[in-house]
Amino acid sequence: MADLEYTVDDGIATILLNRPHRKNAFTLAMLDAWAEALRSAHADPAVRVVLVTGAGDAFCAGVDLDDFAEITSTLARQEVLAQRVHRVAAAALELDKPLIAAVDGVAVGAGMDMALACDIRLASDRARFSEAYVRVGLIPGDGGAHLLPRIVGRARALELLWTGRFVEADEALELGLVLSVHSPEALAEEAARLCRRLADGPPVAIRAIKRLVRDGEHLDFRTSLSMVAAEQAVVQSTQDSAEAMAAFREKRKPRFVGA
Repeated sequence: MADLEYTVDDGIATILLNRPHRKNAFTLAMLDAWAEALRSAHADPAVRVVLVTGAGDAFCAGVDLDDFAEITSTLARQEVLAQRVHRVAAAALELDKPLIAAVDGVAVGAGMDMALACDIRLASDRARFSEAYVRVGLIPGDGGAHLLPRIVGRARALELLWTGRFVEADEALELGLVLSVHSPEALAEEAARLCRRLADGPPVAIRAIKRLVRDGEHLDFRTSLSMVAAEQAVVQSTQDSAEAMAAFREKRKPRFVGA
């Protein structure tokens, strides 16, 4: 079986990190497959939502140090980050479809960063998060310093980044780091339920909402409203918009086609 498996089933794409014997720590080859999976999901009209999860009792323990051991020169280290590791974060940023993480067990270092790059995180009650870079004398290497303050606030983010301490599932919920916490046995079911609900929604409107929220973080309010006007005009012209109104009037479940 592959170290990273990508499947699509009825509108839901799943990226499974599949190295449970290494707590799903990723290799260079996994990074390439991960970025390619996200780009494929972005381009595939059959994909409406993407789920990222890990096999076994871990989400992702970050980089596999054995796989990166021979990268020793300054230039090579910079190139690996920019050309391999950061390609996953860039692909996640470009994805305008819902990106959901189901976190069971540890999400450490770059593994936590990868979870932060998702739109929503669900967790099991044994999930543990740590921006552990500082413990080995490093700085966040995959977007944690950018993403974490936007989720938990600047002061709390600095505390977590400076100490590298572990955040248990209950605290992660309290901080807003995760949306909900479930038993390990129920996590997959809850993630599937959320993905199914999003996949059954109107794809054009859902993608537009994500763009508005994401881009609105960097725009002034008037510019954001102008963007809303443009997006709304497109959404209202779709078959799905007409179907939603018809279903509402007829008191039935709508059937969206993504057009």
